[in-house]
Amino acid sequence: MSSVPVIVITGPSGAGKGTLIAELLRRLPQLEHSVSATTRERRPGEENGREYWFLTSEEFERRFQAGEFLEQVTYVSQRRYGTLRSELERIARNGRVCVLELETEGALNVKRTVPGAVTVFISAPVEELDRLLTQRATETQTEIGERLELAHRQLEQAGEFDHVVENDDLERAADELERVVRRELALAATIDS
Repeated sequence: MSSVPVIVITGPSGAGKGTLIAELLRRLPQLEHSVSATTRERRPGEENGREYWFLTSEEFERRFQAGEFLEQVTYVSQRRYGTLRSELERIARNGRVCVLELETEGALNVKRTVPGAVTVFISAPVEELDRLLTQRATETQTEIGERLELAHRQLEQAGEFDHVVENDDLERAADELERVVRRELALAATIDS
């Protein structure tokens, strides 16, 4: 078992975390993305167990009280998001390293509670975050305003993470993220041997 049980990728909405993770998974097949649970409504085209595990508020709370979550946060408009411990166990059973895409609060919780977790903060120029969040059009104006305010606060937390990758150019950022993860995996393999 690797000393790196989980790689946590975080950053503000609109920083390109999902795009960078997809590229990282393409480049490093030993990694597997964990599917988070949420109480938010499913968007058109989303499938339960692919984008998220979509839970009712009652089911989420029951599972939280039962200790089934590694971390959980209440986010925009009182929606809950969390990482089920069973996802990490499933990925480990498959002999892979788990990649979590979390909000900064959840990422800091994992950093504090999971020994050896590696945290990477994806940053982006503020004006680009503002533009992307406004253009996305998957949320109400109120939700967009809440996300913009949160994004600005999250950028101030970047120094609390093991690594920071600036996504000012997608290809360069993907290369840097790959280098960071390869270095951490190599270090873990050296420690394990």
